[in-house]
Amino acid sequence: MLKACTNRNVTRQLGSRTIYTSVLESDINITRNGKVNISVGSGGRSSRTGYTATVFGASGFLGRYLTSKLARHGTTTVVPFRDDMKKRFLKVTGDLGVVNFVEFDARNVKSIEDSVAHSDIVFNCIGADYNTKNFSMADVNIALTERIAKATKDAGVPRFVHVSSYNANPNSSSVFYATKGIGEQLVKDIIPDATIVRPSQMYGREDNLLNYLGPKLKMWTPNKNAKEIYPVHVLDVARALEKIGFDDSTVGQTFELAGPEKLSYFEIRQMIHGITQDFSNAGPFSYSFGDYYLPVQLAKLIAEIKQFAYWRMTNPDQVERHLINQVIDPSAKGFKDLGIEDVDNLADVLFTYVKHWRHPLISQKGAPSKKELARLRQLEHFT
Repeated sequence: MLKACTNRNVTRQLGSRTIYTSVLESDINITRNGKVNISVGSGGRSSRTGYTATVFGASGFLGRYLTSKLARHGTTTVVPFRDDMKKRFLKVTGDLGVVNFVEFDARNVKSIEDSVAHSDIVFNCIGADYNTKNFSMADVNIALTERIAKATKDAGVPRFVHVSSYNANPNSSSVFYATKGIGEQLVKDIIPDATIVRPSQMYGREDNLLNYLGPKLKMWTPNKNAKEIYPVHVLDVARALEKIGFDDSTVGQTFELAGPEKLSYFEIRQMIHGITQDFSNAGPFSYSFGDYYLPVQLAKLIAEIKQFAYWRMTNPDQVERHLINQVIDPSAKGFKDLGIEDVDNLADVLFTYVKHWRHPLISQKGAPSKKELARLRQLEHFT
């Protein structure tokens, strides 16, 4: 966002009194469409940046962290929602009046228009990697993305940030990757200045990576979990999105937000179970860890049968994605282009996210036995 070059006085009316406040040049920001936003405060929770941002998918894994980062500094945040029970926790991420909820429906264009009508930045974090009885992956990743992009353009919003996926490609054998790729193309056709962000598979407290690979001691997959990715911390992605939203130099660019290290699913599982399990072949908490081969067609057939359950389970497209390694677009920019150098390694934060799977008795391994403790209590120590 552009900053004004001169100081000016702002007049405020308080009852019958007129108050003149001096506003520094750093407090006046001009958006790409000419709107003037005045920030108030030193940047804390009770400050106001003057900007209004809409976050579609705010109650999702990435969206909740982005909403928190925006609201904690006083950016007025609009949260379109469908389920009242799933959005309530977002209210406390900002000060009173900062986080505002707008009920919307994915097929109701008017509700989408209302969600972006007064915004300076629109983040689209909505995405689906499985089909439901109401919405297919194409309905969400293509049709809804198109509606949001059109509404954003019609409202004259100066910044649109679309969160896609790694490996997004219209020609992919995976429905998810293909629909994400088509969604990117539609966004570019509607808003050429849109910023496309492709995060790698993210890990964090509520992720679909560690929570998928960690709890299972034995897994049967089409490639023995040989899929290779560049896992990235969700907090780093949210930090990058916040920076992109307020930085006009990112207009029209594509970012691949990948972690610093390439790991296979099998290697990640080894790291997790190295923390949570005992593999010493001794004691009641010794386990046999393993990843086993399952033919692709059989894996997809089993996943297809699982779709009859009313809760979310492994789907055939997830099996297909299991066979596709992550490929980074060399023409895309990354964290370093945003000035973000301190991206987390998975190994550095892994214990925080998997320690709840660790049996408390495992941490006591190597401690003196009850008999040894009793003997030590009867010894007379001299200093």
